[in-house]
Amino acid sequence: MLARMDLSGDKDLGMLIEFLNKRNIGEDKELTDRVAEIIRDVRLYGDEKLFYYTKLFDGIDLDKKNIKVSEGEIDAAYARAAPAMLQTIRKACSNIREYHEKQKVEEYFIRRGKSTLLGQLIRPLDTVGIYVPGGRAPLPSSVLMNAIPARLAGVRKIVMATPPKKEGVNDYVLIAAKEAGVDEIYTMGGAQAIAAMAYGTGSIPRVDKITGPGNDYVALAKKLVYGACDIDMIAGPSEICIIADKDAKPDYIAADLLSQAEHDPNAALFLITTEKCMMDKVDEALKEQLPGISRRDVAAEAISRNGLSILAEDVDDAIRTADIIAPEHLELMVVDGEKYLTKIKNAGAIFMGDHSPEPAGDYLAGTNHVLPTCGTARFSSPLGLRDFVKCISYIKYSREDLGDDMEDIARFAMCEGLDAHAASVRIRFGVKNDRKTC
Repeated sequence: MLARMDLSGDKDLGMLIEFLNKRNIGEDKELTDRVAEIIRDVRLYGDEKLFYYTKLFDGIDLDKKNIKVSEGEIDAAYARAAPAMLQTIRKACSNIREYHEKQKVEEYFIRRGKSTLLGQLIRPLDTVGIYVPGGRAPLPSSVLMNAIPARLAGVRKIVMATPPKKEGVNDYVLIAAKEAGVDEIYTMGGAQAIAAMAYGTGSIPRVDKITGPGNDYVALAKKLVYGACDIDMIAGPSEICIIADKDAKPDYIAADLLSQAEHDPNAALFLITTEKCMMDKVDEALKEQLPGISRRDVAAEAISRNGLSILAEDVDDAIRTADIIAPEHLELMVVDGEKYLTKIKNAGAIFMGDHSPEPAGDYLAGTNHVLPTCGTARFSSPLGLRDFVKCISYIKYSREDLGDDMEDIARFAMCEGLDAHAASVRIRFGVKNDRKTC
């Protein structure tokens, strides 16, 4: 079922690079132009165009009175909720808070010379917008992963956007928002929601940062509004890479591959194994398990489009191959997986052993499931508390210390041809600026 590639030994990696590059298709100019038009309209005309596009795309009439979810709607969601699911959401909240509290960024200062003071201040972002998709499935877990780190960071206001539906917002999405500390929930979706949060409208506050996944319209809109506000990342389709040795269990591997395949027909699935027979066993397990999942058509398409089994010489060789893929999720189904942690360079999240399936990280373990995709784990990190704060540096020189550094500062300035920079230091000591100094 999975396509195959033999990269054992000193094989050329060109085939793998070509396979990976096919995932990163070029931008659709027509879609880009359309999204840019939506953003421009909402930026210029605010609520008028926000409501217009909501009617156009979602078929729902919105106005200032009904775009915001009321406390009564949230209370009703709690009343309908299954007690066990409510308990699960609260358990997940606790685990996510515990993990992310360790990420707090510290302020510091340095004293130098007679009385020079340098330091770093940490300040939370003022307002953050979270986008929660409303398409294929409700995602209360996504609410928790975005809102809890923001709240722990000290963000003053957290607003949430989720597409409107005739039956209303999913109960557990509303409950997750309340439990995680979301302040305001707005029923709006697509590029128009991203534009509304980036620029503000009569009904929607302008935010400093937008986080959360979405469809192509949402992802492209986030890219286009960057600069008006910050964004977390441009999220691509989900992906998983499993490294398996001879002792790995094929049925576990197949189940974990399918857990990502059901997300999206463009999801990417990689098995890197040291055993050729493991490829056959996993294919058989996939054939057995696929008919039993409800989203079998989506999963089957993902397997067909982007499923790949790779043969590696040994586990070290497999890790080198995985580093090229730089997967969102990396599972180590090998003996003593912990000993390989120091060798892994590129991955969004790592899961070790037979009993650490990727969905544990999606929902309950406490690590964040907003992860870099499409190879961006080479240079980016999971969403975390540090994404919701900013660092401000500060400097204080005494006259004596500035005098000691004056000529070094001036020399740098003149080397760069910026004599006014040099003069701004020298004037404090009555020194005539020498334009030739370097």
